[in-house]
Amino acid sequence: MAHRSSTQTSISATPTNRLANIKGHMDGANPTVFTSENVPQAPEDPLFGLMAAYRKDNFEKKVDLGIGAYRDNNAKPWVLPVVKRADERLREDPNLNHEYLPIAGLPEFTSAAQKLILGASSPAIKEKRVVSLQTISGTGAVHLGALFLSKFYPRRTDQPVYFSSPTWANHNQIFSNVHLPIKTYPYFSPQTKGLDFEGMRSTIEQAPEGSIMLLHACAHNPTGVDPTREQWKELSKIIRAKNHFPFFDCAYQGFASGSLENDAWAVRYFVDQGFELCIAQSFAKNFGLYGERAGAFHFVTGAGSDAQNTIARIGSQLAILQRSEISNPPAYGARIASLVLNDPELFTEWEANLRTMSGRIIDMRTALRENLEKLGTPGSWKHITEQIGMFSFTGLTEKQVLKVREDAHVYMTKNGRISMAGLNTGNVEYVAKAMDKVVRETN
Repeated sequence: MAHRSSTQTSISATPTNRLANIKGHMDGANPTVFTSENVPQAPEDPLFGLMAAYRKDNFEKKVDLGIGAYRDNNAKPWVLPVVKRADERLREDPNLNHEYLPIAGLPEFTSAAQKLILGASSPAIKEKRVVSLQTISGTGAVHLGALFLSKFYPRRTDQPVYFSSPTWANHNQIFSNVHLPIKTYPYFSPQTKGLDFEGMRSTIEQAPEGSIMLLHACAHNPTGVDPTREQWKELSKIIRAKNHFPFFDCAYQGFASGSLENDAWAVRYFVDQGFELCIAQSFAKNFGLYGERAGAFHFVTGAGSDAQNTIARIGSQLAILQRSEISNPPAYGARIASLVLNDPELFTEWEANLRTMSGRIIDMRTALRENLEKLGTPGSWKHITEQIGMFSFTGLTEKQVLKVREDAHVYMTKNGRISMAGLNTGNVEYVAKAMDKVVRETN
């Protein structure tokens, strides 16, 4: 109690806190040590703030291009038909219960997830030098990996974690929370609205040896711009030469191109090259299991005579970290995904569902570009169809984004990113006209 008392005395030392304490006593309330000086008001999450503003908007033709979730052509959430079938099987299973899963998760889910991202014939799987844990979707996987690296990765010269600029906003918060220093490598070129490969390559090459490189496996968020296979090969040579540690974030396998194999190519190539690496894998987008939080974290160690002992040690520490954070992952989403991944018939149906989603998004890219070009909207819009996946970096400025929201009730993030899933045959022309107007009238 002496320690707590001295802490409270120290915290209460400022004039502001003394006044707060006096006011608290006068009001008959207990004063708090968690004053605004100690716990400042955090800013609202920009994306969720955007969603809240959209919901409050009563305009009939409003359009939500902010949300990172698939919508069908009627702007409705789409429960994948294969997920409905798997759900029916689960409910009809007389042995279904609500017991705890193991700390590492549902074994038949993690083993199937491992094969999905690495390939069933992966040398890493055959040589038993992979460990996989079920996580709270991709966010939990990134966090578990960040936590493990902050605790165990030998950063003798305080090497940072490098992200692309821009990247998924949560990357910054997750790695900051585990006290790893952050730097960025160039990624998006505002001039070409494509990949700044030279900037990316040179920064990775000049980074301190042994830095952690966070890489988007496919369908880069937020830009929709991916390296080519030849560019991935060149990056792998640089990362190898500098002894960097690759950390892949894969949130869109199968959803990006419609091909599970194609979207996993970069990860598999790095594994085939013998890299030690880790992977955060999400099943939110490709299964539509957004709220069920199904994901996996995979650690692949390098080949060697002691590889199995190494991966056992790594797995043991990951389990301790997992136990202290969530104890056990949730069962429902993993059971759904596991049924589909392990049943050939359901798996084939799932691949068809993936092609439906990715195909509709590709169609919307084509439609938006065609409408903008038909209107003669200033600038080039070929990047709309050259980018891939759920998101597109339109090139609109923050001023234009705010103006199109005010005038046309079209909602997108301030950096000009739009979710292609928010477009449909009923609103794409309206959105194109709104963009055309704001590009012409607002610098």
